[in-house]
Amino acid sequence: MSAAGFLEKLLGGAEVAWEPLGEIASVQRGASPRPISKFITSDENGVPWIKIGDTAPKSKYVTKTAEKITPDGAKKSRLLSKGDFIISNSMSFGRPYILGIDGAIHDGWASVSEFKSKLNSDFLYHYLSSHSVQNYWLTKINSGSVSNLNSKLIQSLLIPIPCPNNPEKSLAIQGEIVRILDSFTELTTELTTELTQRKKQYNHYREQLLTFDEDEVKWKTIGEVFDMRAGRHINAKDIQSEPDDQHQIRCYGGNGIRGYVQEKSHDGDHLLIGRQGAWCGNVQREKGQFYATEHAIVVTADKGMDVDWAFHMLSFMNLNQYASTSGIPGLAVGNIKKLAIPVPPLREQVRVSAILDKFDTLTTSISEGLPREIELREKQYAWYRDQLLSFPKPDVESA
Repeated sequence: MSAAGFLEKLLGGAEVAWEPLGEIASVQRGASPRPISKFITSDENGVPWIKIGDTAPKSKYVTKTAEKITPDGAKKSRLLSKGDFIISNSMSFGRPYILGIDGAIHDGWASVSEFKSKLNSDFLYHYLSSHSVQNYWLTKINSGSVSNLNSKLIQSLLIPIPCPNNPEKSLAIQGEIVRILDSFTELTTELTTELTQRKKQYNHYREQLLTFDEDEVKWKTIGEVFDMRAGRHINAKDIQSEPDDQHQIRCYGGNGIRGYVQEKSHDGDHLLIGRQGAWCGNVQREKGQFYATEHAIVVTADKGMDVDWAFHMLSFMNLNQYASTSGIPGLAVGNIKKLAIPVPPLREQVRVSAILDKFDTLTTSISEGLPREIELREKQYAWYRDQLLSFPKPDVESA
């Protein structure tokens, strides 16, 4: 059964009312005691002070804070209870979180509370996270009618209430929708946990396989076993952000793939090291035709070096730590060439790289590893969420 058909069956012909959030919940702006430094405390009786930095990407709950404020400071702020919602109203505006703790919020947050007589909190979370609501905020902000996500705008957001005249049945319908959507998010959480464990395992084996005693293998300088040259300049107008019929060649800059160009600068098995930028020192593998700009270093391995092993070894060395810290971060090729590198027999290099490649594919590949599986599950959740929350809308402006 399609999601739309399931929703129709779930409603069973029941009415759906759209009510402004401000009429079924308390929506308020946060408040900051000033100067905040006067109220920050490390006392165990302090009140959790909830900031943007206390949230994690893709997280649903706020469960801890880095700082606390004094009870006097909390009286000048907005105090919330576990289970209340907070919504960022400026940076990354519109992202909802459920509080897993009591705490106080500053004026960069808006709060939503006192809604549980009509709304299942998880149902509200899924709805506020939906594309329709997020696009609604963007439309309002981009229209210039408001400069940020203020309380008045949040209060005006229309919320679907299935079967509004029967609260018990309404909450049951919301609960069933939540049950289905949570099954997708639980699967994503399991995969994310699996990915975290695999990354730890990868790092463990990488350290074990790429760490050598001084007299265990030969040691040479990087300059002795690799040819390292900067790429070539290319005009920005000749780089396309997406490939098309004329632009099929990947173009690398200092921070990885920059776009696509018409002609190659190199062909064959090489490594590329970011030379300039915040992520300089990042190591890429490229096999075949590609273009390297002057912001990337093209590395060619000698005959006694396996290019895949070299990829893992140079990545393990964290070349970013050798970047200059004044102005734009950058690597000096001359300094990198002087670094010592272990050189085990070629057969051993091939054996180790084969092991590490399996972990690398599993933990980083966007085409066949766990990241790809997580991306697919997230898209599946988003599709079902938007379908299951596509209630018949009133003939007025709504999200």
